[in-house]
Amino acid sequence: MAPRLFGTDGVRGLANKDLTADLALNLSVAAARALGDKGAYGGHRAVAVVGRDTRASGEFLGSAVCAGFASAGVDVLDAGVLPTPAIAYLTARMRAEMGAVLSASHNAMPDNGIKFLGRGGHKLSDATEDEITEHMGAPWTERPQGSAVGRIRPFPQGREFYLHHLRECVPTRLDGLHVVVDAAHGAASNVGPAAFERAGATVDVIGGSPDGLNINDGYGSTHLDKLSEAVVARGADLGFAWDGDADRCLAVDADGRIVDGDQIMAILAVGLKATGRLKNDTLVLTVMSNLGLLQAMKREGIRTTQTGVGDRYVLEEMRAKGFNLGGEQSGHVIMLDHATTGDGVLTALNVAARVVESGRSLSELAKVMTRLPQVLLNVKGVDKDRVDSDGDVQAAVAEAQQEFGATGRVLLRKSGTEPLVRVMVEADTQERAQAAAERLAAVVKARLAL
Repeated sequence: MAPRLFGTDGVRGLANKDLTADLALNLSVAAARALGDKGAYGGHRAVAVVGRDTRASGEFLGSAVCAGFASAGVDVLDAGVLPTPAIAYLTARMRAEMGAVLSASHNAMPDNGIKFLGRGGHKLSDATEDEITEHMGAPWTERPQGSAVGRIRPFPQGREFYLHHLRECVPTRLDGLHVVVDAAHGAASNVGPAAFERAGATVDVIGGSPDGLNINDGYGSTHLDKLSEAVVARGADLGFAWDGDADRCLAVDADGRIVDGDQIMAILAVGLKATGRLKNDTLVLTVMSNLGLLQAMKREGIRTTQTGVGDRYVLEEMRAKGFNLGGEQSGHVIMLDHATTGDGVLTALNVAARVVESGRSLSELAKVMTRLPQVLLNVKGVDKDRVDSDGDVQAAVAEAQQEFGATGRVLLRKSGTEPLVRVMVEADTQERAQAAAERLAAVVKARLAL
């Protein structure tokens, strides 16, 4: 069985090897045809919004996507370099039938990817992605011709629309707040600092000089050391780091200590509940969130519901049940009242607003939860599909969980892309977590070895 073309977040690969201009063009043609077949156009000429991050390869891949859409009779609004959530917002605002983003998120510069969005700026379902795959290379004799071909137009005003949207989503001014932002030399290098300045903050920028080659290179949400150093050195109140396409956000406090996605969600959930804006008093998170977050939310009278790993599953649960806040430990935070996907700039602005509204520092706010020591081990070369059915493995898990009781947590999860099992253990001390994780990893290795 051939591997699925679409991964958990679009089609990704090494640019100009795995992801070529030909593939990008064919994918956009197939996407236009698949959505048209589903009746998404309602009998009128379709519109697509296209944007990209700062990778050099995004220039030719973006041109290929625009060309593919236009050849399929779709008018294209080319928004240029903007964050993924900006393209999602603009797809909804312009009532476009689809959107496309050229980005490989936090991956290194040589990679790239294509993410498609449907009407309203929502990620496509697995079923729709499979329909796009079916259209790849399929015969097409009735291609648009003459005036029926799509037109490609620059869309520079998209930046201003997005900045105005961000300003409307911040509940208070940020005057007097000194912030350092790390844009990862990525898609938020321009709009991120601008959004904070318009909200009244004093802003210092690092990782904000993209040259097409330096995206995520030593900066951004996967490299927080420079942000921590800058916040302390410049005497700032706090700092935020985004990834290459700015759909995730992590923070550091005034002392340079990291505030991760779980802590950010806790801060926002408590703030929203205090103002009556947390729908159903519920926070949606994944099974990888720290047990300390669940314990904190219980103390605060906030319910939690957990999904599989991946922001798309968090979003599905939120939309299905009517919740408005959820996310991942990695910093994908979804504020569904304002966005259809994780939005790092939006998240950062709202955390900063919570600091101002509460009159408390980020460090103080983050104390709402205590992170339990967490150990994650990858056990390679095993039959991952038997992890849930092997009796000895499950008995070892049950024994470890019984040992911890309410003070710890054990999770075994098979990788979605590799022949390995992830062993995650949380406990009241690092030593107990490490010992239990190593013990479970040994059982997995012995029982499931290939």
